[in-house]
Order: sequence, then structure tokens, then C-alpha cells
Amino acid sequence: MTAFNRPYLVGQEIDNILAAHESAHLSGNGNFTKSCEKLLCKITGASHALLTHSCTGALEIATLLAGIGPGDEVIMPSYTFVSTANAVVLRGATPVFVDIRPDTLNIDVAEVAKAISTRTRAIMPVDYAGVPCDFDHVNTIALENELLVIEDAAQALLSTYKGKAVGACNELTAISFHETKNVISGEGGALLLKSDLFHERAEIIREKGTNRQQFLEGLTNKYTWVDIGSSYLPNEITAAFLFAQLQAAEDITEKRLDIWSRYHAAFEPFEEINRLRRPVVPDDCRHNAHMYYLLLKDRT
Repeated sequence: MTAFNRPYLVGQEIDNILAAHESAHLSGNGNFTKSCEKLLCKITGASHALLTHSCTGALEIATLLAGIGPGDEVIMPSYTFVSTANAVVLRGATPVFVDIRPDTLNIDVAEVAKAISTRTRAIMPVDYAGVPCDFDHVNTIALENELLVIEDAAQALLSTYKGKAVGACNELTAISFHETKNVISGEGGALLLKSDLFHERAEIIREKGTNRQQFLEGLTNKYTWVDIGSSYLPNEITAAFLFAQLQAAEDITEKRLDIWSRYHAAFEPFEEINRLRRPVVPDDCRHNAHMYYLLLKDRT
């Protein structure tokens, strides 16, 4: 059987894990966690990056920050992974599915506009195959209707939209480091924050609803429960593995783009005779070669 994916190693992961063990700090938010977050901000242009145990966790934090709750609706593409919808359902809200564009397979902005109701609180676009959505139009609709955009960029690290990196396009962006992604840590994710708007509360939610981070920074003399939250931090072994991957992220992406381009050239003759359709990447987007897919006509 052909493997669905093959985890890519850069060579420094084991040394980093040993270093984490030698530091005697294996729980979350240690030096490797902080190093990953700093590097993520540099790569993406985000103001803050919070490592999480998964992209699913990052989406859950985002919905908490957005104040989504019972009676609310959140618009998202029908073609997405279950985590996008689950993050909304867990808050007691309703996911409203809309169709995707036939070219990029990203959310169809025209369908988003039709789906907005008095109960709509947010839009959750998904950057399918690492190709960013049409954020000019998504954000215009969101602004006109006073909605928050929560970007599910699970597959899109190092992709750009009109020269702006994923992570700097919206207030809340979720990234995945699952082993099926380009940059991996086995399981893992991150919540990227465009500004300071949600930073303080995001730290609290990630730390089980406590002000532990403020206590560690000497900003308060008490460590206590102050808000809703859960255990969203990854451990230091995961962060140590991830840091090696993030340091090589641009090299990993370039190698994938080279392979993607070879596939694209090889299938061009078949597209010309209408046997299949190759992926479409808009001119104003730079993708990260997360996957190469083909669309075939229905036999019927």
C-alpha cells in the first residue's frame, strides 16, 4: 500500500530532544517553546505566536477568544476537515457550510455573503492545499458585517497572499504541525495573533484558564483560575522536535515546490487534452506546495 505521507526529518530533531531532557524541563512553555514562537513570528510577521498541542486546539482557543456561543453561526467551507466545524460545535454554536470555488477549492466569497444572518459571528476560511483564500474580499465582507475572521491555515505555513505571509492577514490564524504537514512535530499546532488584541486572554485560555504566564513573568503575585480554558500547551519534547523543523522550514518548502513543479509540468499534456484538471494557484498567491492533487471527470 502507498503511504499517505512520509514524515520528513531534517537531522537536528533528536539532538534537540536530548537537550530538552538535559534541561530538566519537559512540560510546556520551556525554552524550545519560546524559541519556536519567536521564530514563527519572524517567519509569518505575526505579533504573537502561541504553540498548541494541535491546530484543533488553536481553533478551539480562537472560538473562545471570539466569544462564540449558543445561538451563534459561523460560516465555513463545506470542504474542510472536521476540526474547523468541531471548534464551533463545542461552543454550542452552529457551523454554516457554504460551497467552494471550482478553481482553488477555497471558500466561495459570493456564497459567504449569501449565508450571513443576524446570528453570524465569524467567518472561518480554509487555505486549502496551502493556497491562501481571497482575503481582500473575505475581509471586506467581514468588516461590512462586523464579523471576525478566524483563518484555518492548517496547511499554509510559509504561503503568502499579495506578498503578506499567512499569519499576518487576520487577527486569528491556526497552523498545524501534524506529521502530514510540511513542517511537523508529530502532533502540534499554533495560534498566530496579528496584534495585541487577544494576546493576554489567549495566554490565559492556553494555560487552563489561569494567569500562570503573568505569574511567571512577575506581573502578578498570585497564580489562580481567572477564566475558561484548557490544557492546550505542547510539551517541550514536541517543541524541541518542531524547532529543528522550523529552522529548516524555508528549505523544506523550496524542495517541495520543486517537486510540485515537476508534477505540474508532467500533467500539463493531460490537461491540454481535457483528461484532468491541475491545481490552480492565483497570481497574487504564493503557495507552499503542501499537496499536489488532480481533479478527474466523473465517469458517469
